[in-house]
Amino acid sequence: MEELEQGLLMQPWAWLQLAENALLAKASITKQGYALLISDLQQVWHEQADTLVVSQRAKELNKRLTAPPSAFLHHLEELLLPLFKDSAHQDAAHPSKATFSCDHIAEALVLRVRSELSGLPFNWHFHCIPASSSLVSQHLIRPLIGVSLALQCHGRELAALLRMKDLEIQGYQESGAVLSRSRLKTEPFEENSFLEQFMVEKLPEACSVRDGRPFAMNLQSLYVAVTKQQIQAGQKRQGSGCFRYYAETSAGKGQEEEAKRTLQLTCHVSATEKGAEQLPSIVWKGAGMAEHPSKDGAAFRGHLNGNFLSGGSLALAPTL
Repeated sequence: MEELEQGLLMQPWAWLQLAENALLAKASITKQGYALLISDLQQVWHEQADTLVVSQRAKELNKRLTAPPSAFLHHLEELLLPLFKDSAHQDAAHPSKATFSCDHIAEALVLRVRSELSGLPFNWHFHCIPASSSLVSQHLIRPLIGVSLALQCHGRELAALLRMKDLEIQGYQESGAVLSRSRLKTEPFEENSFLEQFMVEKLPEACSVRDGRPFAMNLQSLYVAVTKQQIQAGQKRQGSGCFRYYAETSAGKGQEEEAKRTLQLTCHVSATEKGAEQLPSIVWKGAGMAEHPSKDGAAFRGHLNGNFLSGGSLALAPTL
C-alpha cells in the first residue's frame, strides 16, 4: 500500500457542517499529493491527486501565485486538517482561516476552499468522483465490522468483570460485611436480562445514525485502532512474498545445515492465505537447479524428496 493510501486509511472520519450539508470526511496530505474521502451517508466520493495534478490545478485557479506543488500541498494541509480535527468546536471566537463550500455536479462532488496565501487570494477545488466499491469496503465496511466486533468483545469483557465483582461482593457478605449506604446496593448482574432491557430501552437511541456526528465524535480512536490492526494483519498475511523451505533429516548437524543451504528455495505467491498444499501460480527455484513451476506444493515436495533428500522431508518456514 502506498504511503498516501495508508495515510488516508489511518485517518479518522471527521464530521463537517458546510451550510446545509452535513458530511463525513477524511484526508491525507503528503509531499507527493493528497487523497480525500467525503460521504453524506448516501454516497462516498474520492479524489487522489499527485504533484502534477496539483501544479496544473494551481495554475488554473491561482494565476497570480507561483509556487512549487509542495507549497500548495502544505497550505492545503494547514487549512484542511485543523478543520477536520476541530470541526465540532468551530465558533465565531475561533474563525477558520478558510471558507468551505460544496456543490453536486452530476455524480461528482466539488469541495471549494477560499483562503489567502502570501497575502494573495487562494482558491482550491477538490473534484471528487464516486468512490469505488473497494475503497468503500476498505474505509467503511471492513473497519466498521471491526469496530462492531471490538465493541462486542469489550462488552463481554465488562460482563465477565461484573460477574467477578459480584462474586467478590458475595464473599464479603458471607464474611459478615454490611453495606453502610443502602442506596449503593445493586442486584447481581444477569447478562441476558441486561441485554433484553438494553434492546428495549437503549438501542433506539444508541444506534441512531442521524447525520453521522456521533460516530465521528465518539469512535475516532477506536476506528483508527481497528484500521491500524487491519493494516498490520494484512502485512503479516502478505509477508515478503517468499517462503523458505529446508530439509529436516535424521542426519548429523553438519549434513542438516548443508541440506538447508542447498535446498533454500524461494517462491513468489500470487495470492495470500493459502496453505502449503494449495499455493497458486508458484515458481520454485533452488540452488543449482532450474525453475520448477508448480501449482501443487505437495507434488513439488515429492519431487524434491525423490531427487534430493533421499529419505528426508521438507518443512515450511514462512519468512515474514
